[in-house]
Amino acid sequence: MKFTLSWLREHLDTTASVDEIAETLTDLGLEVEGVENPAEKLRDFTIGKVTTAEQHPDADRLRVCMVDTDEGTKQIICGAPNARAGITVVVAKPGTYVPGIDTTIQVGKIRGVESYGMMASEREMELSDEHDGIIELPSGEVGQSFADWLAENDPARVDPVIEIAITPNRQDALGVEGIARDLAARGLGTKIEKPIPAVPGNGPSPIKVTIDDDTLDGAPYFAGRVIKGVKNGPSPAWLQARLKAIGLRPISALVDITNFMTFDRNRPLHVFDADTVQGDLRVHRATGGEELLALDEKTYTFEPGMIVISGGKAVESIAGVMGGEESGVTEDTVNVFLESAYWDPITIAHTARKLKINSDAKHRFERGVDPEFTLPGLELATQMVLDLCGGEASDVVTAGAVPDTTRAYKLDTDRCSSLVGMDIPAETQRATLEKLGFTLNGDMATPPSWRGDVQGEADLVEEVARIESLTKLEPKPMPRATAGVPKQILTPMQKREAIARRTTAALGYNECVTYSFIDAKSAALFGGGTDATRVANPISSEMTHMRPTHLAGLLQAAARNQSRGFADVSLFEVGAIFKGGEPGEQEQLVTGIRIGATGPKDPHGARRAVDVFDARADAEAILAALGAPSRTQFARGTNAWWHPGRSAKITLGPKIVLGAFGELHPKVLREMGVKGPAVAFAIHIANIPEPKAKSASRGALHMSDLQAVERDFAFVLDTKVEAMTLVNAALGADKTLIEDVRVFDEFIGGSLGDGKKSLAITVRMQPTDKTLTDDEIEAVGAKIVEKVGKATGGVLRG
Repeated sequence: MKFTLSWLREHLDTTASVDEIAETLTDLGLEVEGVENPAEKLRDFTIGKVTTAEQHPDADRLRVCMVDTDEGTKQIICGAPNARAGITVVVAKPGTYVPGIDTTIQVGKIRGVESYGMMASEREMELSDEHDGIIELPSGEVGQSFADWLAENDPARVDPVIEIAITPNRQDALGVEGIARDLAARGLGTKIEKPIPAVPGNGPSPIKVTIDDDTLDGAPYFAGRVIKGVKNGPSPAWLQARLKAIGLRPISALVDITNFMTFDRNRPLHVFDADTVQGDLRVHRATGGEELLALDEKTYTFEPGMIVISGGKAVESIAGVMGGEESGVTEDTVNVFLESAYWDPITIAHTARKLKINSDAKHRFERGVDPEFTLPGLELATQMVLDLCGGEASDVVTAGAVPDTTRAYKLDTDRCSSLVGMDIPAETQRATLEKLGFTLNGDMATPPSWRGDVQGEADLVEEVARIESLTKLEPKPMPRATAGVPKQILTPMQKREAIARRTTAALGYNECVTYSFIDAKSAALFGGGTDATRVANPISSEMTHMRPTHLAGLLQAAARNQSRGFADVSLFEVGAIFKGGEPGEQEQLVTGIRIGATGPKDPHGARRAVDVFDARADAEAILAALGAPSRTQFARGTNAWWHPGRSAKITLGPKIVLGAFGELHPKVLREMGVKGPAVAFAIHIANIPEPKAKSASRGALHMSDLQAVERDFAFVLDTKVEAMTLVNAALGADKTLIEDVRVFDEFIGGSLGDGKKSLAITVRMQPTDKTLTDDEIEAVGAKIVEKVGKATGGVLRG
């Protein structure tokens, strides 16, 4: 956003300098990106008077001029056709930098004659493109600074230009009036209020306006009028100078007026050539496929739903974005229709981005302009057209209604201290908001219509603090809410997830983060794929269901690795799986798979294929890291995607399932496109019991200095009896004394007969208070035999 100092002073009565204004704007949150002060570039140029001008002895087009300067009479060679005696000129003495030619003047010889400076043209000083001759001043004292002369006689030429950065929430600062309002609230001057009287019409407008019912949400209000008999020529010099200063090219009086209103009052307008508009104007949504040749000489095709303005037969304008070439005004335009409308910001942003158009109108409408200034903006622009172009204005025609933006928030003057740490008197806070246009009624503050960004009580505090000056903020230590060590932030489940990740990675697995969505076929392989877990709006056909397990995603990742030549794969994932679509039907698991061999090929034969015991060892290591009890049990009854004879559940008693491990079913591997056997584990993190005693320190280590005793037992059992049943029965004979039970031998057939087998176990007994006697050892052995007999029907082998 650019503006000149003189432009600002039309809205702000102030004597502040450019530097003061720039510093204050930045402090107000309107960061100054640059200041261009033309006077600084012209400071070294001085006024001189040509006393004589004689022909150069060796050049027909050069003259040898004697010029009175502040340093005496100087000889200057000049080739300008208007160089002659008696004129007042602008002199660049030796050492002066001339910006138009990017040269520092030096004493030199031109065709053998010395020259001690230069007489400048307007282009050489970057005042204009005029370079047919040197500047001739109507007045001026010899030696006076040319910059000072311009400030007195033609101030527009040296008007400083300020450029500020506007954040998206400060749409009101996209007009010079809004900037002046902020500066006045800070106390840098007084805002100049200018009443906007209604321009009386001389009769009904020949062009009417309607808004379709389905378009009112995007185009709630439209106002306009016809102005007949205008003369559209060049705009006056002051208006052209304003637009040129901010980087706009003057086009014609009518177009320049709309551009001026855009930057002066943040009120974009559009002007139609009324004679090219066939019939009335209709604001509506495009059906799709309509085309328009716009003012930027590009043809745009509209998508369904975009808001356009159409005449009797065709689209005339892209609402709030850009007008059409055919209905645009030219030098021959006599009758115009002046439009002032309010458009929905989101609709404008959507249309402009789809069409890839960036205009000053779009830039403002998508941020939100003042809806209540729609009609006053039309009246103000109408008066400018009448003043600069003549003509007669019709009555105003409108469609729709100004949207109601009225809202109020409680002003708690004490919150300024708690939110931003600034102690500002309540009276000052109220006065500040009133200067910014807020209406106060008791402790309720109503934002003005041009401040759509104010959406709560905290925004009121922000406005007060911003005007007071955020540079006055001082850091203040906040009192500690509680003394001592703060409570932990992570939940027990979050801690377990972190431990599971570290432990599994330490075991040689690579972590994967797969999608929570899988295809229906893969979900069905793992007990899912039902309507309860179907995604209502899937992003692809391969992501239609919530995953019932991590194994599907991990196996898909393994298949992709195998197709690229990586045969040995170890992957794991920690995250949620979904049993249904309700919030409580999900669970956190840590799952890992291994495929291939345990290590690279080597000459010592250490490489072997991974097996079910690798999966078991990894699962037990993770459970131990998560704090699971050491005496877990193993049981059959895993899900259908596990190998029926090479997998097991890990349980605590008959009800609590901690996880599962084993080989995956070959049928599942074929369906997933995975080659070779795969072993895996899945651990239910939430099923691990919390430790009964919570302590920040680790418990004492209890060790016994008494010798352990081991005894071997061999039992004859039915072949259908599982070894784990035997082990669990032996462990239960004396839970205090028996430390471990291991199977070390199995024998089937021979003298045992059909349907029988022999299992041999080693029982380790660890005393804690005294050495065991033979009688005590025999007593424990008898209990073991009794327990095993009851649990399995087995007897000691003779």
